[in-house]
Amino acid sequence: MLNNKKIRMMTKLAVYENKEGKEDIHLSKYYKTDYVRYQVLKSAISATIGYILILVLTFLYKSEYIIQNAVSLDYKTIGIYILGIYIMVITIYGLGSVVIFSLKYDASRKKLTRYFKLLKRLHKIYSDETPES
Repeated sequence: MLNNKKIRMMTKLAVYENKEGKEDIHLSKYYKTDYVRYQVLKSAISATIGYILILVLTFLYKSEYIIQNAVSLDYKTIGIYILGIYIMVITIYGLGSVVIFSLKYDASRKKLTRYFKLLKRLHKIYSDETPES
């Protein structure tokens, strides 16, 4: 005879595994600090590439002015200004990444905890159904 409770539980588990569970199960392979550090590193690299692209585009846009005033420009001040903005951008991206990915990891752990509880209940149902030898 069909056990409706078991079928519902198996359906919930299958839906979770096929949708958001894939990513949650993948995240469970990492420690929280390792996952967050990896994501912060990716964010810092992406922010650096984006910042460099913005600098190149700005240079190209202002190239006529830069070429005309190449001798009279204060390169030290410009360098300090560019470096200061870069440090602020990296700091903001880094802190934002730490917060966002820590919350994401914690939420993933909570969902996985519920998933494993359902798995244990399903295993108990299976062990209760099978006759002991």
